[in-house]
Amino acid sequence: MDISTPLPAADLEDLSSGLDKAIDDARHPIFAKMPSSVSFNKLRKRLLRQVRQAIEDFGMLKGQRRWLIGVSGGKDSYSLLALLMDLQWRGLLPVELVACNLDQGQPNFPKHVLPDYLTSIGVKHRIEYRDTYSIVKEKVPAGGTYCALCSRLRRGNLYRIAREEGCDALVLGHHREDILETFFMNFFHGGRLASMPAKLLNDDGDLMVLRPLAYAAEDDLAKFAMAMEFPIIPCDLCGSQDGLERNAMKAMLADIERRMPGRKDTMLRALGHVNPSHLLDPKLFDFQSLFAEPKA
Repeated sequence: MDISTPLPAADLEDLSSGLDKAIDDARHPIFAKMPSSVSFNKLRKRLLRQVRQAIEDFGMLKGQRRWLIGVSGGKDSYSLLALLMDLQWRGLLPVELVACNLDQGQPNFPKHVLPDYLTSIGVKHRIEYRDTYSIVKEKVPAGGTYCALCSRLRRGNLYRIAREEGCDALVLGHHREDILETFFMNFFHGGRLASMPAKLLNDDGDLMVLRPLAYAAEDDLAKFAMAMEFPIIPCDLCGSQDGLERNAMKAMLADIERRMPGRKDTMLRALGHVNPSHLLDPKLFDFQSLFAEPKA
């Protein structure tokens, strides 16, 4: 598959119409075997616009030259990689992409699937083996959930790999639902208003963490992944655990969306329209200095 010759850069000042025209006129080789159906092209264009909009809104390209894309084998990270490769090919993403899978030593993990797929689409990649599975199983008490420790161990290794690969950012496949679920987990269980930011500086201050799928709906990504026939690898460590707080948040949001369609988009917009003076945090707003001027 030849992806070495990108299209000329589109006019970034006219993002929506320029990107739509580029998508209508050409197809990235990764989509070569896909049928030219109206529904799939609409889905592909919508996701590309949302990714590009997130990149623009959060200044993800400032100072960036090389990105490490975390690829787990799930629908979200496969979709993220395909969409970024498409934008790069169109001249809309002037960074080098390096895909990375962290093999965490899970039993029955099909080690050949990701390297075979990443090789087939012609993307530079690195497969790293670190047995974090045994550590999680050892450290987490019976009945406990694995997600928090597993995530910390995975993130630490990905930071290390990003540095070793000379990357400026670690790019992850978290989407709209991940962001909303995290917000409500913090809201209900953590007693704070916080979620996953689309752009984050790591604690050491040397790497950015980017989430270009911040505006993308999980349902759209699932449809995209199914149409693309990605070789999905299920998470056998934590994905099958019952009683996870995140699963409860997912069910709650699905119920709200079912009863009031469009609420997820409204909630996501709310996270981008914060009014500190109408909340209760004196660290964000100086309530002490707020007073009414006496009338003469």
